[in-house]
Amino acid sequence: MNASLLLVDDDPVFRDVMARALGRRGFTVQTAGDVPQAITATRNQSFEHAVVDLKMPGPSGLTLVDHLVRVMPGIRIVVLTGYASIATAIEAIKLGAIHYLTKPADADDVVAAFARTAGDASTAVAVVPPSIDRLEWEHIQKVLGDCDGNVSEAARQLGMHRRTLQRKLAKRPVRR
Repeated sequence: MNASLLLVDDDPVFRDVMARALGRRGFTVQTAGDVPQAITATRNQSFEHAVVDLKMPGPSGLTLVDHLVRVMPGIRIVVLTGYASIATAIEAIKLGAIHYLTKPADADDVVAAFARTAGDASTAVAVVPPSIDRLEWEHIQKVLGDCDGNVSEAARQLGMHRRTLQRKLAKRPVRR
């Protein structure tokens, strides 16, 4: 295969393990720990694929998705996140990502996502609505994204104390 791939994640252990695994699957992988590093990498090299973490210090992965699509038309981007929400999934796809995976995901999941070229109409539609806690989590993530990750501003917009919001954000995403 030998396709070029940009892997952007702020977790160095995860980034290194994923880079090695994708390398074993035929990709030539270059890594970056945040959005500015990734943008610098795109000045020196063109990529056919990208795996972008959503939540990183500084600008979010959505900012990078937008940049990559503008400077490298045709790039296939998979957004990978531990902070999944419907709002960020929709934005990632609107900005040009081809798939959105939640962590923990492995290299096989990423390769399968790159291989998909169309949606799957046979995907089961959930019959159980999301819980109130899940809806709250998704709403918080949307507001936080609208505030470019600024927790203090998001807390103001949500009408809650900053520390309360930080405690909620420190918890794992609520299951459906």
